[in-house]
Amino acid sequence: MSTSSTRLPEGRYGRSSDQRADRTLKVVGAVLSVLMLGLIGWFGYHYVAQNEISAEVIGFDTAEDSVKVHLEVHKDAGVAGYCTIRSQSEDGAEVGRADFRFAEDATRVDEVVTLRTTSRGTSAELVGCHTD
Repeated sequence: MSTSSTRLPEGRYGRSSDQRADRTLKVVGAVLSVLMLGLIGWFGYHYVAQNEISAEVIGFDTAEDSVKVHLEVHKDAGVAGYCTIRSQSEDGAEVGRADFRFAEDATRVDEVVTLRTTSRGTSAELVGCHTD
């Protein structure tokens, strides 16, 4: 007794539908990967290249009605801008927020600024910096 084969002869009827679907998925995946990498690169470039002013809080001292913040600002020469700083109390409530302007021609500004608060602040946080 012989057994008959249920497989089709190779090369006679072309690719199966599974092989075509696999190839289509690979092409779609490759195109989407390239688009995603391009999008990430575009956002990264604009975040790094277009950010003309940045700052860092070096330290702070608290008092009953103010917080003295040591701020180091890096910016392009001739760029004017401001940085927003806020302070919170021990329970997390915001007790002070202010913008401090930096219009000097220097590329690095190291300054101590005073943030007035409504009650004793326990922190100093840099919210962000923006150009004019």
